[in-house]
Amino acid sequence: MLFNSFIFLYFFSVVFVLFYSLKPKYRWILLLVSSYTFYMYWNINYVFLILFTTLFSFFITIQIARNDGVRQRKILLITNICGNLGVLFLFKYWNFFNQAIGDGLALLGFTYHPSGFQLLLPVGISFYTFQALSYSVDVYKRRIKPETHLGKFALFISFFPQLVAGPIERA
Repeated sequence: MLFNSFIFLYFFSVVFVLFYSLKPKYRWILLLVSSYTFYMYWNINYVFLILFTTLFSFFITIQIARNDGVRQRKILLITNICGNLGVLFLFKYWNFFNQAIGDGLALLGFTYHPSGFQLLLPVGISFYTFQALSYSVDVYKRRIKPETHLGKFALFISFFPQLVAGPIERA
């Protein structure tokens, strides 16, 4: 759903009206559902990626905050960084590196047929990955306390007006 399409105008109008008709304490629920609806409009299967990033970062960051050991906190942060960047790498760079390996081996006289594992780049994956990582680093450095409400954290990661355009926000 493009920001300059009629379907987005309709979607945004409905969300806008519903937002101001709800009590403030329930508005986050509407925004979370709207954000996931917006994301699933592109490809419903990619919702599992944003869910993974959200859940993985949420639970690891809670553990970072609860842990007082410097070594354990660092291991948790590195785990979060590697897990999130691993997913980003897979979807953003797999095809490039797979083809580069095939081309490099061909120059050396080896036959390599890159797998048919072609991945489409999910919308906003870089944004929400770096949003989650920025949050984790801020908790690690004790600049902020971790959000203990999973729904509100999920909204922070997936908020639809900035999901595809950014900028990366402080928690």
